[in-house]
Formats: sequence, structure tokens, C-alpha cells
Amino acid sequence: MISSNWLAKVRTSVSLGFSRRYILELLTRNPKMTVKEIIDRAIVQSQGRFKPAPSTIYPILGKLLDEGLAEGSKDGRYAITRKGLDMVADLHSSATKAIQKQMKILFRTGKLGRFMAMDLVDRAYAIGSMLNSNLDRMTQEEQEKYRQFLQDELKKLDEEEEGEKKI
Repeated sequence: MISSNWLAKVRTSVSLGFSRRYILELLTRNPKMTVKEIIDRAIVQSQGRFKPAPSTIYPILGKLLDEGLAEGSKDGRYAITRKGLDMVADLHSSATKAIQKQMKILFRTGKLGRFMAMDLVDRAYAIGSMLNSNLDRMTQEEQEKYRQFLQDELKKLDEEEEGEKKI
């Protein structure tokens, strides 16, 4: 049986990792945010399921500042740096590659793999739907990256389909 102490540790590490990425994503879309604005946005976007405390956000921001991924101003507002923007782009690229690799493995494992892959496709569809519903809040650059990502994925699907037809 899994201990509640172990679950608490897992939740904490997941929460902190998610929070770091979440804050970088927020600062990408909304430059010059205060800690209160970051917390409020997290609560609204998670429909109240994620309620970070200032004692969670400040250390994460401190680490982002130390790493040069964000910068703070005298009025208590934070913004993402060029280095931070590059890191966010790398995270998106890495996540996409990891998902593609997993999908290929799953499709090669037979019926169970296909079932699992279809589940991932459903989840990816849900994420895509969420992104589409937030298009009006995306910057022009973010919309272009999203558009390019979708076009690249469609091209890969077309190439795989052509490869399967030749077999």
C-alpha cells in the first residue's frame, strides 16, 4: 500500500515543477505580473483546484531570478527574460519530442499500445481544445508558434500515412 507521506512528497514535487513552468508560461503571456496576479490567475485557470500560497510562489520566483529566467522590478512586478523565453520554447520542443517518441513506442506494442496511444491522442486533443479556447489571450508570437506546431504535426501524420501506404 502507498503511504500518504510518499503521496505528499510526490504531490509537492509535481506542484513545484508545475508551478515553475506555469509561472514562466504566465510571464510569457502576461509581462509584468505581481505575485497576487500570478496566484489569482492560477486559481481561475484551475477552477479553484490549484491555490498556490505566496510562500510557494516567492521561492520559485527567487530561483527564476537567480537563474536569469525572470526579472523583478521595484514595484513588485515580474517579467520573463530572453533566456526565460528560450527555456519555455525548449520545454515545448522537448515535450513534443517526448510525446512523439512515446506514441511511436505505443503503436508498436500491438492492441494495448494502440489503446494507450488513442488515450494519449484524446488527452492531446483536450489540451489542444484548451489552447484553442485561450487563443484570444495569446500573443501574436504564441499564436504563430501554436499554428506552426499544428502544421508540423499534420505534416508528420501525412508522412506516416504515406509510409504506411507504401508498406
